[in-house]
This record gives sequence, C-alpha cells and structure tokens, in this order.
Amino acid sequence: MAEQKRDYYEVLGVDKNADDAALKKAYRVLAKKYHPDTNPGNAEAEAKFKEASEAYAILSDPEKRRQYDQFGHAAFDGAGGGAGGFDFSGADFSDIFGDIFGDFFGGRRSSSRNTGPTKGANLRTSVRLTFEEAVFGCEKEIELTIKETCKTCGGNGAKPGTTPETCSRCGGKGQVVFTQQSFFGTVRNVQACPDCQGSGKMIKEKCTDCRGTGYVPMRKRYVVTMPAGIDNGEYIRRPGLGEPGTNGGPRGDVLVEAIVGRHPIFQRQDYNIYSMVPMSFAVAALGGEVVIDTVDGKVIYDVKPGTQTDTRVRLKGKGVPTRRNPEVRGDHYVTLVVQVPDKMSHEAKELLKKFDAECGDTLNAAKKVASNEEPEKNDGNGNGKKKKFWK
Repeated sequence: MAEQKRDYYEVLGVDKNADDAALKKAYRVLAKKYHPDTNPGNAEAEAKFKEASEAYAILSDPEKRRQYDQFGHAAFDGAGGGAGGFDFSGADFSDIFGDIFGDFFGGRRSSSRNTGPTKGANLRTSVRLTFEEAVFGCEKEIELTIKETCKTCGGNGAKPGTTPETCSRCGGKGQVVFTQQSFFGTVRNVQACPDCQGSGKMIKEKCTDCRGTGYVPMRKRYVVTMPAGIDNGEYIRRPGLGEPGTNGGPRGDVLVEAIVGRHPIFQRQDYNIYSMVPMSFAVAALGGEVVIDTVDGKVIYDVKPGTQTDTRVRLKGKGVPTRRNPEVRGDHYVTLVVQVPDKMSHEAKELLKKFDAECGDTLNAAKKVASNEEPEKNDGNGNGKKKKFWK
C-alpha cells in the first residue's frame, strides 16, 4: 500500500492563502536544512528534502496549484520520472537554488555587481588621550601607511611602455560561468574571474615600482579632531583615507580609536564624573566650606552642619559634554568623606577627650559594658540618661 502523502501546505508550513514570496521563503529554509549535501547519509533528511521540493514545485506553479487545490494529490497520480516518482522538469528552482547551491558549494552566487566598483577596506589606528582631552576634545596627529597611486605606471600596474591585456579566461567581462551537478540536475552559477580577480585585465609585465598592484605605500601624517565627550574605546571616522577601492571604487575609511588614560581623582561613567573629597570632623559637625576639584577648576562648596561621611552631593552640569550636543553636559557627583587625622598633639588629644565626654563618653563605653553598666548618653544639655544597647 502506498504511503499517504502529507498536505503540501502542511509540508511547507504555510497557510493555504500564502503568496509566492511566503512559499519561496518557507521552501528555502527547508531546502537548506534538509539538503543531502549538508546531511550526507541521512535518509530521513533526504526524504524531507524531496517532500518539500515536491510541495514547492506544485504550489509555485499557478496551474498546478489550482489543480491541487481542487483535486488534491489525485491530480498528479501517475506522474512519471523524477525523484520519488514525481516529475520536476517543469519546475523552476533557479531563483532559489542559485543562492542555496552557492552556499553549499563554498561560494556565493555572483552577479555583475560583484565585479563593479567596490569600496576599499578600512584602516584602524589609535591615539592616546588624557582624561581632560577626552572631556573637552582636542586635535591629535596620526601617522599612517597609505597606498598611493604609482606614478611610474599611472596606477595600471603595467611596466611603462606596456598595457594590461584583456583576460583570456573571462574575455574582459570579469566573470566566469560554472556549473554544478545537483539533485535537480545542472545548476548554473556566475562568479568573479579567479585569474583577473574580476577586473577583466591581465598584466603580463608588471611595473617594478608597484609590482603590478598600481599602488605604492607612503607614510603620511594627518591631524584628526577628537570630539568633546569621546570615551575610552570609542572611534571616530575619517572617510577616504583607507585602502584603495577596486574597479574604480572609493577608498575605505580610517577608524581612530580613543585610548583614554586614568585620572588620579576623577572616574567617569557615561557622561557623569565621580570623585571623593575629604572633610575634617569639625567641618562635618559644625558646617563649613570644602574645596572640590572639577574638570572646570576648583569649586567652593558649603557643607551643612551634621553632614555624615559618604554623603553624596551633585554638581549639576560639571560632567562630560555629550557628543551629540557639547553644550549639554553630565553632572559631577562628589562623595564627602570625614578625614580622621593620623597625628595629633597632646593638647588636641585632651580637648578631643573632653569633647567625647560631653557627647556620650564613647571612649569609656566598652569599660562600662564590661562592668555590666549601661552606657550613659548625654543629650547635649548636661542631662545624662542611660541607653540600653541590648535587651
């Protein structure tokens, strides 16, 4: 008993109202997935490939699709020849398999544009910037080895007195046609001529200065503008300074990477700057002024009385200019940290002890705990009261 065939729409995974584009897209995915060349020795994959190909051959043909929609598989019972008892001779797979088989056979389906003007490759270099140079922008000099047109041969690569000859393999077209045997027969593909690399010309006697390339390397210096706000690892582009194009194509570009050095005080995140500023205990307790270093210079900031350590303040608009609009800047966030003196005179120590006694006698708190006494807390008005640290 013959095996029951699946519905062609189900095979391709499309709706019965699918248009030609949807059919082609669905089939291309299945053909690449199950093609025997990518699944050697896999009988199941080969069967699925044949099934999908048969479905697409029917549904991509308007007349055959009309017959299938009306009579189903019965419309094609007895179809002879072809793989799996189906005749593919009337199906047109060239539009799809020109691309698919190009992938399978290690190449690409070429067209005339492959031998047309092609932009040259990009060159990459880097410059080192200080933190401030990256913030406000600057000019830097770069040195590159650039390929310039050979003056001896005028850029054609041929020895003076000779001219490039038409490539005999492609006849000057820059393309060659090759065929591949596939499941569906012979597939015709076009690729750039391997002898002349798509130029259509061959150089018999090469120029001794450029060795047939048409270009000679030259060391050149350029001044590049690094914009304000550029960050470490970011690039700027200088168009037209890269490798020469082929067949009359434009030069590539030069990509200049910014390598930004570390700053001893500032740290950057996006367009904001962060730093830490020490303040004395007296300023923290009583209030006062501290000097904050910013990329714009020194700023005087008024500290409120009772400011705790690790308090963060915001200096609006003192950060990094944005690259999109240098007039718009990020902020500078400053963390105020109480600085404890590491050297004190005897008089200063005695005064600090008196101060501590008036503010809770923290220097003797451990002794009181050890003697099972509850530490006493002074409210600042001379009124001492007990404070429990545990229950």
